[in-house]
Amino acid sequence: MSESIRIRPRPRVAATVWPPGSKSITNRALVAAALAQGESVLVGALHSDDTTAMRGCLASLGVIVEMRANGWVVAGTGGRFAAPSSVLDAGASGTTARFVTALASLANGPATVTGTARMRQRPISELVDAINALGGRAVALGRGGCPPVRVQPARLRGGGVVLDASRSSQFASAIMLVAPYAAADVHIQFEDGVVVSRPYLTTTIEVMTAFGASAALTDEPGVVVRNAPTYRPRRYAIEPDASAAVYAWMAAAATGGRMTVQGMAPTSTQADLMVLDVLEAMGCQVIRDADGITVAGGDLVGVDVDMVDAPDGAMAIAVLAALASGDTTVRGLGTLRLKETDRIAALATELRKLGASVEAGPDVMRISPGPLSGATIDTYDDHRIAMAFAVAGLTIDGVVINDPGCVSKTWPGFFDELESWGSQPE
Repeated sequence: MSESIRIRPRPRVAATVWPPGSKSITNRALVAAALAQGESVLVGALHSDDTTAMRGCLASLGVIVEMRANGWVVAGTGGRFAAPSSVLDAGASGTTARFVTALASLANGPATVTGTARMRQRPISELVDAINALGGRAVALGRGGCPPVRVQPARLRGGGVVLDASRSSQFASAIMLVAPYAAADVHIQFEDGVVVSRPYLTTTIEVMTAFGASAALTDEPGVVVRNAPTYRPRRYAIEPDASAAVYAWMAAAATGGRMTVQGMAPTSTQADLMVLDVLEAMGCQVIRDADGITVAGGDLVGVDVDMVDAPDGAMAIAVLAALASGDTTVRGLGTLRLKETDRIAALATELRKLGASVEAGPDVMRISPGPLSGATIDTYDDHRIAMAFAVAGLTIDGVVINDPGCVSKTWPGFFDELESWGSQPE
């Protein structure tokens, strides 16, 4: 892909799209299938940098994943992994780094989990502490409790653990996925009752349950996982990625158009579906029917919204706020500072380039629209920065996206898809 792409503006964007498979569900299903005893088939799995990282780590642990015409075929090992002969490289994938750190306890030899330079700055000490509290043996070797992580083989004894999930729900999901192989039931309680991005835990439970495990949320709040290693192989369909669908719906909102996303179950628990409620509050119409979920754009107004449970989707809302009338306040964003880049700082910098006024705090952004004009957007090797500002370029002339190839992390064909979206007739 070229070093930069200029976005072609167009009014009233209209299209029907089927986004790629969910990254979050794909990586959870890969882990569950690897833990099962026997062959599973994953249909609709996402092929991207993040899922490639997960497949690579699983291969190093002795799990064979074949990409066939009928889906990805995963030869599960029943929770008995090979001793890796090299480091387990998670790349820039947070789910891979956290999930594989927990999985490595089930290997037949020591393992080291690492990743990109940015991944080696992202926290993992809370997960390491929880693994050790449950009888594992892991140590974060990086500065400030960050990767690399060295994991020694050890069967988790189970029991209760208090987990700090204030910076990532992935720490809880990682423990949950391996917990059926503990010697006793695992009860996770969240420190101070706090867990960010809570809907992702529901998604983890749904995938685990589909593969035969037993897990449930509790009232503390917390999670309980039964110690029956009953992951069973199966054929499993992965629904489209709500985090990707957000950019299609954002396009309708930004241009006053109409975008339909197909393949999304009405009962989906994906966290970023919360964006639909925010779009309605901003003046859009949301239609759910047999054809999919449609957003029709309207006159956008500013909102005051807490998006602690959907921080990825919050990025699209922050960019849309520059196109609205009135100020917008987006709260609950503290985890964005710990992602692929400091997303709060990046959003503020790039929105100001377009002409918006932005105030940014530790976990909040206030965006005031102003006279907007095109600008060259730096993407910080962050796929969501690239996609959100590219959609803004549908209505702001002169938007250029640097390093567009970074979208391969979750949606490799995004810019071709974006270019294919046409305009509604007058």
